[in-house]
Amino acid sequence: MNAQTWRNRLGSIHPAALIMYGLIAWFVVAFLIYPNLNIYYEIFFKGGTFSFEPVEKLLSSKRAMTSLYNSFLLAVSLVITVNIVGITLVLISEYFAIKGAKILRLGYFTTLIYGGVVLVSGYKFVYGENGFMTKLLSSVFPSFDTTWFHGYWAVLFVMTFACTSNHVLFLGNAIRKIDYQTIEAARNMGASTFYILWRVVLPVLKPTLFALTILVFLTGLAATSAPLILGGTEFQTITPMILTFSKSMTSRDLAALLALILGLATLILLTIMIRLERRGNFMSVSKVKSELVKQKIENKFANIAAHALAYFLFILYIIPVVLIVIFSFSDAHSIATATLSLSSFSLDNYVLVFSNMAAFKPYLVSIAYAASASIAVVVLTLAASRILHKYKNKWATALEYALLIPWMLPSTLIAIGLIVTFNEPRLVIGNSVLVGTVWMLFLGYVIVHIPFTLRMVKASFFSLDSNLEDAARNLGAKTFYTFRRVLLPIILPSTLAVLALNFNNTLADYDLTVFLYHPLYQPLGIVIKNSTDAQALADTKALTLVYSVILMIMSAITLYFVYGRRKSS
Repeated sequence: MNAQTWRNRLGSIHPAALIMYGLIAWFVVAFLIYPNLNIYYEIFFKGGTFSFEPVEKLLSSKRAMTSLYNSFLLAVSLVITVNIVGITLVLISEYFAIKGAKILRLGYFTTLIYGGVVLVSGYKFVYGENGFMTKLLSSVFPSFDTTWFHGYWAVLFVMTFACTSNHVLFLGNAIRKIDYQTIEAARNMGASTFYILWRVVLPVLKPTLFALTILVFLTGLAATSAPLILGGTEFQTITPMILTFSKSMTSRDLAALLALILGLATLILLTIMIRLERRGNFMSVSKVKSELVKQKIENKFANIAAHALAYFLFILYIIPVVLIVIFSFSDAHSIATATLSLSSFSLDNYVLVFSNMAAFKPYLVSIAYAASASIAVVVLTLAASRILHKYKNKWATALEYALLIPWMLPSTLIAIGLIVTFNEPRLVIGNSVLVGTVWMLFLGYVIVHIPFTLRMVKASFFSLDSNLEDAARNLGAKTFYTFRRVLLPIILPSTLAVLALNFNNTLADYDLTVFLYHPLYQPLGIVIKNSTDAQALADTKALTLVYSVILMIMSAITLYFVYGRRKSS
């Protein structure tokens, strides 16, 4: 293509559109590509010459190697436990005829309204050394060890129940789509309930199970909150070790190398998942599907055992939520001693949060970050989706792949890349230093939410009727006017739903926040984690419980408006 053709094409594009394209290109290069390439340079070419010194330091560091082993041990263990519990939950709530299934489902869905550091702090509040259940068990069994809830088994226990959210959502949705005729046909041929489950139902669920297994493995590999709060000194994993190393200039290369290993493991596992999905073909071949009918367990003993297991799991899921809500209305002394008393119940904690600026500040900081980052990422992906929808060329394809980079990398590697790259003046950002500013966390939030937001917004764009834009153009409407008055109103509902989910997920984030937050502006995730420390004041723990309840209410409302109303409409 000659220079004149380029000039003609550029001349046909509105100046505002050119500025938008330029800003998107700058953002992609400056914050998605450059930091992730620079981290390789900082590890292997520090000082200008190639060196394997960081690798040698890593191999000679016992703590680092132990953390690697612990992370892979946790990831493998979670694949087993989460799949067992997750499949059990879905079978109980969706496949077998269990009495009270609707109530049970509400309990199993509690991990959708609280997770991460909020969930881990809740479990520690219940089962920790001074927790309510630990106090109860020690009163029944005087020789009970009150320090039992820490280390590998505590982390595995909490993360097993925390990571079943995707199972109840996606596996539950997959099992509801099974063709009931295949089950009936198998039964008519004399197959037992267990045989049908093993040979008919589960094979259809294989694609979903493959994807969920990879996601669980990656979650265990990059776990932050649970190992940091419950792991103790005897069970340290990769991400907490990266956090420790990143705080010192002398060991920052080790932090970057560990983050790089985490990133490589993520890429390898995602590649395996894609290859397995392409090779497998497990879908039902029936052309006319019939709705799944819940199966009754004929064996009386098995039926009783299934009901007992269902309600036992329900109690395990619901106890932390119930106790967090109850104790949020208690005074500091009751919370510190894990004792319930009607005389200690009041609204004082809630009044303090909303009337005292010092108490409300973490909540305000989190809202400001979540709102600004959610709006920014939606605006960015709207502009990018518009480009992808309008132009079908290699540059649009390159843009799409570049925007999906954060999906292939753990948030830890993204955070370390930003820290290592922008702790000194860089020409790409006008010779500014971002480390130590409020912009670091904002950028981190925007970056990690780009892939999900882009996929959702892009899907909305490509579902539009192309005749609408053609009709507007024929009527003389300009490009921006067409986008603003014709296209945007159509995709706005789904875009707002994505914005609400991003806002919700950002509010109590800890895994990324702990690397990038400004010390003077601590978000909720940091405050909640700090409240789990042994030296934390009882008043601080009381406020944290209020924060947790408010976050759960906001999450429940968001999920209802995004998913619940869609199902009811």
